[in-house]
Amino acid sequence: MKTEEKIICNRCKKVITERNAIPTADYLHVEKEWGYFSGKDGQKQEFDLCESCYDEWIRTLPIPATSREVTEFV
Repeated sequence: MKTEEKIICNRCKKVITERNAIPTADYLHVEKEWGYFSGKDGQKQEFDLCESCYDEWIRTLPIPATSREVTEFV
């Protein structure tokens, strides 16, 4: 959940502050617009997870997330 000057993890409520519009820690932002053939037609949902909550979440996936090293950062 993003407010004017901070990002709040939707799971643990950790606050990620921003300095000059740049987050002071990395986090996952998910944005989904649901369409036809879903039970949420026309809804847009968003949430943020801090890195710790993301790590806990992906450990619960029955099929592991894929990972590869990136050498150039944008």
